[in-house]
Amino acid sequence: MIAKVGVAVIGAILLIPLLIASGVSGAISAIFGSGSSQPSATALADIPADYLALYRAAAGVCPGLDWTILAAIGKIESNHGRLQAPGVTSGENGWGAGGPMQFKQASFDGVLARHPLPPGGASPPSRYDPHDAIYAASFYLCDNGMSRGDLHAAIFAYNHADWYVQQVLDQAKQYADAAASVGTGDCNAIQATNAVAVAAINYACGQRGLPYLWGGNGPQDGGFDCSGLTVAAYGAAGITLPRTADAQFRAGPRVPDGQPLLPGDLVFYGTAAHIHHVGLYIGGGSMVDAPDVGQTVKVEPYRYKGDDYAGATRPSGSVAA
Repeated sequence: MIAKVGVAVIGAILLIPLLIASGVSGAISAIFGSGSSQPSATALADIPADYLALYRAAAGVCPGLDWTILAAIGKIESNHGRLQAPGVTSGENGWGAGGPMQFKQASFDGVLARHPLPPGGASPPSRYDPHDAIYAASFYLCDNGMSRGDLHAAIFAYNHADWYVQQVLDQAKQYADAAASVGTGDCNAIQATNAVAVAAINYACGQRGLPYLWGGNGPQDGGFDCSGLTVAAYGAAGITLPRTADAQFRAGPRVPDGQPLLPGDLVFYGTAAHIHHVGLYIGGGSMVDAPDVGQTVKVEPYRYKGDDYAGATRPSGSVAA
């Protein structure tokens, strides 16, 4: 048991009524930030906002490390700093560990000897400071397995027990699984896990009823085609997409097959050689899209009998491998 939890700011699932207004992306982003991870409903309900933001940020110093692993360790070790027990905010527990991530002082000092911690914590760095503890945990996991892609070894180094490794993985899975339930599929009650996705969905929903127009880029042209709608929607959220559905599909980042979709994901149709259609997923099995000639921008199921669904991408945030 070396060290054993963390801190920062991005909070709750965003559930808002339809807001058709310019500038909504900037306003929401200013409040909630633009974290790249996608916390589940379970994670958002259980993890304090400051800790959630720290987990998400600190995971970035270790390529391949998902923030849910840091959050799971933080949950198990100190309930995200909320545990009322010796060694959480001061002193040590019976194994000599202290702080929210439960580091032994020697282990913490070893991390500091190898890695300067980012600014924002205590001066000098302290294992009792959530910022310092979470970043140190990320570096520790990286040094002990994640740098070579061995997650089991990394967690085992944190606490030498297979049951502990499984407990961390199970907890991390809980923080990820509930993401599948995010999203209402209702343009009048938009729900997503980050401000970028909210802004993109909000814009696309606001175009319902506009005619399909091949090559159309918006109301100024009198309509949209499918990829014109997604370009404009993500443009309203501050993200530039390639113009065609095929190019958008190849731009990624891809959502791994079998992973639950999140509101804001782009869903594609066609073959590996040619993608011919794209829609914007809004949850509940629904998407907003500009379907075809003679139709209008509308909400409809993203899967249907005989479709040639090819996969999804997540422009609103990174996708765990």
